[in-house]
Amino acid sequence: MSRGTAGWGGDALDSKPLIGISTYFTEAHWGAWSMRAALLPAFYPSYVRAAGGLAVMLPPDETPEAAALLVERLDGLVLAGGEDLDPELYGAAPHPRTGTPCPERDAWELALLRAALERGLPVLGICRGMQLMNVAAGGTLAQHLPETVGHDGHNPRPGVFTDHAVETVPGTRIGELLPHALDVASHHHQAVDRLGAGLVASATAKDGTVEALESTGPGFALGVQWHPEVGDDTRVVRALVEAAARG
Repeated sequence: MSRGTAGWGGDALDSKPLIGISTYFTEAHWGAWSMRAALLPAFYPSYVRAAGGLAVMLPPDETPEAAALLVERLDGLVLAGGEDLDPELYGAAPHPRTGTPCPERDAWELALLRAALERGLPVLGICRGMQLMNVAAGGTLAQHLPETVGHDGHNPRPGVFTDHAVETVPGTRIGELLPHALDVASHHHQAVDRLGAGLVASATAKDGTVEALESTGPGFALGVQWHPEVGDDTRVVRALVEAAARG
């Protein structure tokens, strides 16, 4: 029985790991309303449910210290994509193309990640989430990838996911899950520069961009630069849910 769903009273629910997904505050518009809302693209909870997990949104808390209490009730954590990280987090001055910092989200997701890693909770970082994992481990980011690789193939049209090929590294966790080259849905203008301590690159694009990273430790801590949640391939999130079920 999983940690998060114990005692819910139904065998079907009790067997499903509870997976938290980081969520952010932003201005949103629906019907007659326009106000600040906790927002998460529907792809993310659908992705978790497709792999057999129960999805719960984790909006920023005014006290990031609450992250540790919340993580105790979860079986796994997904760090969602979104805005650029504040370059101050990795000791860099902002690039002209780097987005406006979102300190509230940065602090909350860093607190969630650290609490999850300390507890040994399985973690999956997606796009920004992978970059956060790298920065939390002391790594850095390339703030505008076209200047590094010489093209805009990772994000040619803002607001539109674009496919490109990635190659996984044999012998890594992601290499075992995705043993062959594959096309992935991409939408990012930043990327891993220097890898953080205790992490290894486990997939790359043809131009050398790090497309996946993972912890070298015993637990499940994996990040992908692409957006698997927008496609039908659930192998990555299924691995997270299975690790969460094992507790």
